[in-house]
Parts: sequence; structure tokens; C-alpha cells
Amino acid sequence: MRLVAFLLSGPTAHHHGMWRHPETDNAFLTPEYYEHIARVLEAGFFDALFFADILALMDFYKGSYETVLSHGGQMGLLDPMPMAAQMARVTSHIGLGVSVSTSFQHAFQIARTFATMDHLSGGRMAWNIVTTSSSPQWANFGLPATPRDQRYDIADEVVEACTKLWDSWDADALVIDKASGRFADPEKVHRVDYAGTYVRTRGPLTVPRTPQGWPVLMQAGSSPRGREFAARWAEIIFTLQHAIPDMQAFRSDIHARMGQRGRRPEECQVLVSVDPVVGETRAIAEEKAAYLSELVNPELGLALISAHIGMDLSRYPLHQPLEDVAIAEGSRGSFDVILQGTRTHGLTLGDAAKRFAVSELCPQVIGTPSDIADQLQAMFDSGGCDGFVLTPTTFPGCYEQFSRAVVPELQRRGLVRTRYEGRTLRDTLRA
Repeated sequence: MRLVAFLLSGPTAHHHGMWRHPETDNAFLTPEYYEHIARVLEAGFFDALFFADILALMDFYKGSYETVLSHGGQMGLLDPMPMAAQMARVTSHIGLGVSVSTSFQHAFQIARTFATMDHLSGGRMAWNIVTTSSSPQWANFGLPATPRDQRYDIADEVVEACTKLWDSWDADALVIDKASGRFADPEKVHRVDYAGTYVRTRGPLTVPRTPQGWPVLMQAGSSPRGREFAARWAEIIFTLQHAIPDMQAFRSDIHARMGQRGRRPEECQVLVSVDPVVGETRAIAEEKAAYLSELVNPELGLALISAHIGMDLSRYPLHQPLEDVAIAEGSRGSFDVILQGTRTHGLTLGDAAKRFAVSELCPQVIGTPSDIADQLQAMFDSGGCDGFVLTPTTFPGCYEQFSRAVVPELQRRGLVRTRYEGRTLRDTLRA
């Protein structure tokens, strides 16, 4: 069972009242905050942690970012790459993932940054590949938003160019022989001369080949085009699914698409998002979850759904089913995931907004450590997933509790490692 921790450099993750909880540490502008959680997660034998990133203050709702900013909604306040470097310094085994969009950086810069980080981390980097759908993020780069399928066409070329740049140094190209005065073997460093429709780069990369060769590739697209991209490239897929049948259907679809490309299912770990709430008893855990739910603002939920689907929902009545909202813009994959969660319970727009603000409609696992292990094992054993992306409900307490109480129960059942094997993140995922 794979375990990956979701992080965001801001007040919240999926639970949009997290920053208001009395036990949450809001020191997200300090290095100690990130160093501590990296140590906690490594002590809990997590495969990896990764940072989502948001490159704008979202202003779809009422044409303003006032609601998201004033109520502490989802936002990325810091560039996550320097934080990953900080975390690499205080850990030895856990993987370190960073989201970088293929829409705003050239392939050469992406390849150079991740190769540098892979060296500095000893081979533990992962790239969460995003294409960026929301127009406010495009506007911050002075660009009009590109249609989804074209974004993925560009992303295919960016990743392909990056892989060629990473491969432009042979593993033994560096000689560093003081006696002979030979530093490197030029015959083992190669031009790339990549020329696609959208991306061109000459190469070679300026960074020697890294411990992993490439960073581990992550992806989270939900649309058919996003799934095709994942089937070609992803080694880890992060997905929001609402129930075991949805998980099974998604994983089967990904495996079928991978098979058409000659890839084996074990080459990609499909991880579903869950939000844990741990209690000493089930009643205490349920009481905790109810208290957490009261910390979210329903209007913030409406603003967040607006940001995810790329349209202003303030013009719709709260009693209207979200399924009846006509969508002709924004991220279709995100909208389908949200719809999937509302159809199950027949939620109105107002109900969905409240639930979205609590967990972004992904499953909550609530109870004692044994209860939570039961729930995770049921999803895992059903074939619905290869593991989980856990998102915090308080910080850092949620991850501390999970690592101290739930992980030992999963270890007792033989579901989670008791030690790290191998040297790199890719070694860890294959062990």
C-alpha cells in the first residue's frame, strides 16, 4: 500500500477550515514548518510527499478573489521547489514531489531544475506534471488560456523533450580524474536537437545524469485526454474518486489505456485521495469530524468549485442540483469529478459547496486507527487503488496522528513497509 502526503504552501489543503482549527500551526511561511513535517512523514514510512501549487489568487467567483482570500481558501503562497530542497536536507528516504506546469516553463528549464534537485536529494524527486486550466493563472503569465487538448499536446512535447535532455548525459560521462586532467568524456554527452510543434531545444542538458535518470513522473488528469497522457507517462496517478466502484472503474480504465501503449499495470501506482480523521474512539473521531465541518464557510466552497470548473457559480440558486448547471468552459475533468460526488447523494449546489469546502468531495476516513485501517484496506483490497494520497484535516497533527497510530496498524497487517529499501524514490516504489 503506497502512502503519499499532499502538501500546499498555504492555510489549507482539501479541508478549507483547517487553518482555523485550534491545533493547526499556521507557520507556513517558515522553513521549520516544512522540515518538521518531512521528518514526521519519513518516520511514518510514507513513500513520498508532494506539493500542489496554484499560481494565482482565484477570482472566478463574483469576479473577485475576496472570498477565497478572506476565508483562507486553497492558495499557494510560496514556490514549493525551494521548500523541497529544504526538506531534502533533513530527510534521507522519503520522495519529494513538486508540481510544475508544462504551460509556463520551457522544457530545458524544467529538466535542469529537476535534475539539479534529483542530485541534491540523492535521487528522490518526483515531478507532478500539470497543464494548468484556469485563466487567472494564465493571465499572471500574460497569456490567454489554451484549450485542454492543446495543453496536453504541449505537455506531451515538454515531457518528451525533458526525457531526451535527461538522457543526454551517459551515466559514466563524468570522469573527474585529477591525475590525467580529464574532467568528463565529451563522447558521452549528446546533443538532443528536439523539434516538435510547440517545443524546440538543442541540448545537451547542463546537468550530469542524476541518480534516478529521470524524476518519478506524477499526474492527476481526469478527462479522457488527461487519462491518455497519464497512460503514456505517469508512474504515480493522484485521483479524486468518491466510492470503491468509481475507484475500480478509474484504475481499470488507466490500465487498459496503458496496455494499449505497451505498459504494464505495475509501472504506475494509482493513488486515491482520502482525508483522515483519527480518534481514540469512533465517537471521538466522528465528533472531531463534525467540529471540523463547522469550521468551513459554505460561500468559500462555492468560490472553490467556481475556481475548479472555471466559471462563476454565484449566479445560480443554492437549491439547484449541480448536475443541472450548464458548463461550457473550464476544466471538464474537474467538473466530472465533482458531479460524480454529488450524484451519489443528490446534493444541491449549496450542499455540494459545503461538502466541497470540507473535503473537495473525496472520501473521509473517520474512526480509530483500526477503523481507518479497515477502510483503507477495503479500498486497497477491492482493486480500487494501489494506495492513497492523504490530505491533512489539521496540521501537522493529522499527519502526526496518522504516522504514530494508523501506520503501525497497517504495518501489523503487512500493508505498509517497516523500512525503506533501495536508494531512490523509484526504488522505493518498486520495492
